[in-house]
Amino acid sequence: MNLDEYQEQSKQYDTSSATMDPTSIGFSEKILGLVGEAGETADKIKKILRDKNGIISPEDKDEVIKELGDVLWYVAGLSRYLETPLSVVAKNNLDKLESRRTRNQIHGAGDNR
Repeated sequence: MNLDEYQEQSKQYDTSSATMDPTSIGFSEKILGLVGEAGETADKIKKILRDKNGIISPEDKDEVIKELGDVLWYVAGLSRYLETPLSVVAKNNLDKLESRRTRNQIHGAGDNR
């Protein structure tokens, strides 16, 4: 499955109306959901570091993968609300990273370095 196929199929689970209005309930819910799921992902990793000396069991891996799937669902929804295919988001990100690498700016602060 490619990213755009995922994005198309994932919209069937969105109970909010798709709109580019950042003040809409659907848009706000996607932003808050993304932050929440990213936090849950980080929390699972934190507990692996704290409680298991950084050793990831197969069960831990499965749980982290589930959380990453939730993060992906919210990213796909936000991208769809912005009328942008998920593949374009991914390509733009890789282009940005390649530009940073060729300019030796991978490390540092700020998005436009």
